[in-house]
Amino acid sequence: MFFRDTLFVRKLFLLIPAILACSLVWYRFSLRPADFGNNDRVSVRIEAGTSTRGIAEVLHDRGVLRSPLAFRIHTRLLGADASLQAGTFILHSGMTQGEIIEALQSGKALEIAVTIPEGFTVTDIDALLVKKNLSATGAFLRCTQECDLQEFAFLPLSDGFAPRGGKVEGYLFPDTYFVSVESFSPEAFLHRLLTNFRMKVIDELGGEVGLSGRSFHEILAMASLIEEEAITDAERPVISGILWKRFDDGRGLGVDATIRYILQKPSSTITAGDLNVDSPYNTRKFRGLPPGPIANSGRRSIEAALRPTDSSYWYYLHDRNGKIHYAVTNEEHNLNRIEYLNK
Repeated sequence: MFFRDTLFVRKLFLLIPAILACSLVWYRFSLRPADFGNNDRVSVRIEAGTSTRGIAEVLHDRGVLRSPLAFRIHTRLLGADASLQAGTFILHSGMTQGEIIEALQSGKALEIAVTIPEGFTVTDIDALLVKKNLSATGAFLRCTQECDLQEFAFLPLSDGFAPRGGKVEGYLFPDTYFVSVESFSPEAFLHRLLTNFRMKVIDELGGEVGLSGRSFHEILAMASLIEEEAITDAERPVISGILWKRFDDGRGLGVDATIRYILQKPSSTITAGDLNVDSPYNTRKFRGLPPGPIANSGRRSIEAALRPTDSSYWYYLHDRNGKIHYAVTNEEHNLNRIEYLNK
């Protein structure tokens, strides 16, 4: 019995260092960046009152941490577990755990993510920047009218054609932008939006626009209608084909979204008086495209404006569940209105 106990103890003494060595290797490996060399930034939100365990799980879920357990051990050893702050932080998977902890201890994010959704107007962007506490109400709007934009030669030359969005409505590319909280300025941000548009649209699709037989401004105006009218990607080229066919035939486009735009009524009911508003944006009353885009379109809507699908349809509507119904004749369209909209 004594011999067996002695042998067990010896094995235990040999095993413990091996376990400790393996644990140390695991610990050091787990402290390394989750994806070394990857500087793709992600927004991480830490709610007030979140425990160290909860913070570790959030960081791991966002892909900036190898091991939640190693993070908890590391913060405990550093005595930093009680000093991690709540807030929204811009981190990346190439950061070491020390850099992550330092960022969370500061309680300040050097950058924040500003996402411009497809279909946003200049007014919407202005309101978003106010909500993010980046600028005062109206500051971005004023900049679209007053800031120096001469370097962006693709912008329309005429002034005042779009009362709400100026020369830039429709030319601001929807995307996620990381901006500095401390050095943010409406003019610098506007330049970033236009520069991104130049790279993503002008440089990549400019040749196709030239071959389309349409002006660039017409393509963007149509893309904005498609952005507002289509619900699914499959609908975009079909709606594009219908609207271009009506445009080329000299018929009214009849897109209520243009009326909503000029009257700043994004969701409330359009009245009979609204439909009679005397504005070139009223595509129920005036034929042709509106004077300018009514929204900043995403890539898919711009491509749909460039690549319309030919069909026999002249009309379309969405029912109350969002399903689209096409029609060849006005009579068929009216029957669809009665059946699907009860009108």
